[in-house]
Amino acid sequence: MLKRVAVIVLDGVAPFELGVVCEVFGTDRTDDGFPGYEFDTCSPGGRPVRTKSGWLLTPTADLAPVDQADLVVVPACSVGPAPAEVRAALRRAADRGAYVMSVCSGAFLLADAGLLDGRRATTHWKYADDLARRYPKVQVDPDVLYVADDNIATSAGSAAGIDLCLHLVRREHGSAVATALARRMVVPPHRDGGQAQYVEAPLPRTADAPTLEPLLSWLITTLDTDHTVESLAIRSHMSARTFARRFRAETGATPHDWLTIQRVLLARRLLEDTDLGIDAVAARAGFSTAAMLRHHFTKRVGATPQSYRATFRDRAA
Repeated sequence: MLKRVAVIVLDGVAPFELGVVCEVFGTDRTDDGFPGYEFDTCSPGGRPVRTKSGWLLTPTADLAPVDQADLVVVPACSVGPAPAEVRAALRRAADRGAYVMSVCSGAFLLADAGLLDGRRATTHWKYADDLARRYPKVQVDPDVLYVADDNIATSAGSAAGIDLCLHLVRREHGSAVATALARRMVVPPHRDGGQAQYVEAPLPRTADAPTLEPLLSWLITTLDTDHTVESLAIRSHMSARTFARRFRAETGATPHDWLTIQRVLLARRLLEDTDLGIDAVAARAGFSTAAMLRHHFTKRVGATPQSYRATFRDRAA
């Protein structure tokens, strides 16, 4: 269970990316029923570091908490070589099975420690080519928001760190906690494209795409209903072609993909929170058969519904 979090801060640390991690794991919300964490910011010798914005940050500790942490985070920072003691601390954490996570250019430190060799990873698109050039053993994917490869995770720039943090919360504490926390932070609980192994980068909104929020809110409540592009276009008073184009512009996904993602998320919650059989979960989530549920669930989550339920309940216990 995720209880102790250590954030390694070095000169050039980006305040926003550090703040993302502090917001998710370093803010005490236990009075509201959220999990609590032992949270430390760490630097070599506990020395102050200068942020990218120019002001000094005094960490709460040296690197000692890293050796006890369940999650070690490296926010965006200068992309130069990591200090030897930081590389060693990161390797020890990874070897004992702790989550090791980077936000944005923090991936360079993970790569410098050898933790990304032979792994798929990501970083801000601006730095992706440089990361691939410096560390040719890393399989750099610049087109995703984050990559979670076993206990090593990397995210793209800035807000993608929120997506990865919420993914870890969902993985450790369940969908209900992650969704409630996202609501508290006033951010989406997920972004379209599937969040188990990676999240596809959504297309940006366009000026001529009116909001589809009323339709999306209605769809969330009717996932067990068969929807087609044609039926949704009629409800939205558009032609099927115009609706499909505007839906993708607004959400970054096709109607079919968006519905499938929502149905998989609902299936996850049902598997976590109920004792419904797989057939019943499939029906509630809007999949025509248990086989169809297994197909889409396994594709997007990386586990069968049965194994996902077993794993979640083991962790909850």
